Amino acid sequence: MENDPRLSLRLHFNQGLTFGRGKADLLQAIAEEGSISAGGRRLKMSYRRAWALVEEMNSHFRTPLVDSSRGGAKGGGATLTELGRKVLADYRRLEELVRAAPELASLSAALSDMSDAK
Repeated sequence: MENDPRLSLRLHFNQGLTFGRGKADLLQAIAEEGSISAGGRRLKMSYRRAWALVEEMNSHFRTPLVDSSRGGAKGGGATLTELGRKVLADYRRLEELVRAAPELASLSAALSDMSDAK
């Protein structure tokens, strides 16, 4: 809905990982594009930045979230691991829960109407 606030859920874990919409969007783009570099390009992210984020995520979870193979004659590619798909699905579900929370509607309703230029 056009009046709904833009949601930016960011999780800060004690292990030093911050996981938010950017990393979730990168995981989704990798899953859909089949490549870390293509996923990064789709998000207007540099190759280096996309790889750095994947390495960060892979190092903080008990098993990697992204499995990649180098390019070459058969070409490279990347896929989400089972844990990667679960982490992405869990994060998207948290976003849905926050969007559906009655407290969010209550906060939005409590805002002043700035259309009348007070």
